[in-house]
Amino acid sequence: MTSPRLSVIVTCYDLGAYLEEALASIDPGMVDGAVEVIVVDDGSKDPATVAVLDALDTTRYHVIRQENMGLAKARNNGIRAARGEYIIPFDADNRMLPAMITRSIAILDAEPDVDVVYGDAIYFGERSGTWTMGPHDLAEMIERNRIDACACFRKSIWERVGGYDERMGPRPDETGCAMGLEDWDLWLRCICVGAAFRHVPEHFFAYRVRGTSMVNTTTKNNRPAVVEHIFNKPELRFLRGLREAYMACHERERQRPELTGRDMLRMMLERIRGRIFGMGGKSQ
Repeated sequence: MTSPRLSVIVTCYDLGAYLEEALASIDPGMVDGAVEVIVVDDGSKDPATVAVLDALDTTRYHVIRQENMGLAKARNNGIRAARGEYIIPFDADNRMLPAMITRSIAILDAEPDVDVVYGDAIYFGERSGTWTMGPHDLAEMIERNRIDACACFRKSIWERVGGYDERMGPRPDETGCAMGLEDWDLWLRCICVGAAFRHVPEHFFAYRVRGTSMVNTTTKNNRPAVVEHIFNKPELRFLRGLREAYMACHERERQRPELTGRDMLRMMLERIRGRIFGMGGKSQ
């Protein structure tokens, strides 16, 4: 049997009301050839969701059932089972748009130095409009996540950085960290090993906005602890000073809009020097 080029990893926890719509949005003409779809049930308890999962055509979808262990573990388990060279994590309440698969495969095939391909999104549900992610920018990425989890990356880069951090699980652990921002953490670790990101100014997926979604509940409530967990990692600790300097410069810019780009760069470098060499990093 010919191996697929790309694997879509659909993670689902009690999202049966949206799962069939999400699966239908994946180009059906590609599923049986270049693309495989892996559905990971993260221990759903909702009877309607369980019924939808039980009814999935297992000749068309590879279904993995696990106890509720969190999004990071669910994605990792799906990627470990993936046969594709390229990976797209996909939430069960979103919709994929036609350009995502074809454009991602074309770029990763043609440009071996590119590791991650991502596009823009369209909001639907409780919000309308578009989400333009823009070109990859290190300074903006260390401030906050600018790239959604729904991007296409080489499985080899996921392997190189050790996958998603499974300590960022469904409940706070000994680190005080709880579910959320697993994708930001992964992107930062990819950046630190030299991964190349490519932004495509096209709509790749539709992002459903729900007031009860994880990002608007658990992630929002636990953000300070999660940020602390991410930037305390040995491989990411050096970014903490950069992040503080960048955010401080933004605040200074807000207070003094007459500052030039050169002034901002000088202040940032002074702050970074202070963090690294203990020189105070003060600027006027």
